[in-house]
Amino acid sequence: MGVRHADGALLAVDAGNSKTDVALVGPDGAVLGAARGGGFQPQRTGVRSAVDGLAELVERAVAGAGTAGPGPLPYAARVQACLANCDLPVEEERLTAEIAARGWGRVAVVANDTFALLRAGLPDGGEPVGVAVVCGAGINCSGLGPGGRTARFPALGRFSGDRGGGTDLAEEALWWAARAADGRGGPTALADALPARFGLDGMPALIEALHLGAVAAERRHELVPVLFAVAAAGDPVARGIVARQAEEVVTMAAVALGRLGLLGAARVPVVLGGGVLAARHPLLHEQVVALLARRAPGAVPVVVTAPPVLGAALLALDRAGAPAAAYARLRAHYA
Repeated sequence: MGVRHADGALLAVDAGNSKTDVALVGPDGAVLGAARGGGFQPQRTGVRSAVDGLAELVERAVAGAGTAGPGPLPYAARVQACLANCDLPVEEERLTAEIAARGWGRVAVVANDTFALLRAGLPDGGEPVGVAVVCGAGINCSGLGPGGRTARFPALGRFSGDRGGGTDLAEEALWWAARAADGRGGPTALADALPARFGLDGMPALIEALHLGAVAAERRHELVPVLFAVAAAGDPVARGIVARQAEEVVTMAAVALGRLGLLGAARVPVVLGGGVLAARHPLLHEQVVALLARRAPGAVPVVVTAPPVLGAALLALDRAGAPAAAYARLRAHYA
């Protein structure tokens, strides 16, 4: 027989742009089963198809809990799904309805994936208060204030005011490198370093390879570590790109803190995560910390490197009224 809601199991989902993690967690914080899969992009595939992809991972996680198969529905008492591309209220409503209709749990709660990162970086017990900035493929920020107040940004791309994340960093590096190579811009070591990453001898060859598909567009993210390496070596153009990213991270955090009335508060966690920030590139990390100290002196930077599904599971434990020992056990699993 499969795991049932009577057992008090909790189903945690963290679905990002590039990968998805699902965990079935017991009421004592034990991870009973887990599964990992690809990215979650309902804006491209449609809500139903995107949730179909989640369903495969949910069944694998539940089956991994020691049963012969996923078993009968519901699998858990509660589902906590923290999802990328769940940015607008209408998207949250549609995704909540679709996930609730699957019957995985008696209760289904859906939130943007930034809230998983935020919860993972906040202490257990008491009212959760703080701000999180995710800088991975894209950039986003969310915050929780006293009384359950929230701060959010649309995070839909450049047209909604966003700047940064791995995709933008790669594009910016390519732009400066291309202009350096053809004379429209000043010199930068990026003009040699970027094409060298793909074994090419110059920017014209890289531009052609990207345009014709010899280098797949999905591989542009490989240029981000190259950008940071060139910046660390002292290249002014690369350092300028990194500085602008640091400024954007801190601007989002400071605005969210201000909206929540926390800008002048003492010791407020500012959680940093996503592939770009979790890597703790020294130049970027040090600039973020220094800028935060000036703009929000009470901010305490917290870098989260654990899988964000930890945060989704912690949110589920919060709502289930779990004991302190359950939080410790869950965190130990992902330590």
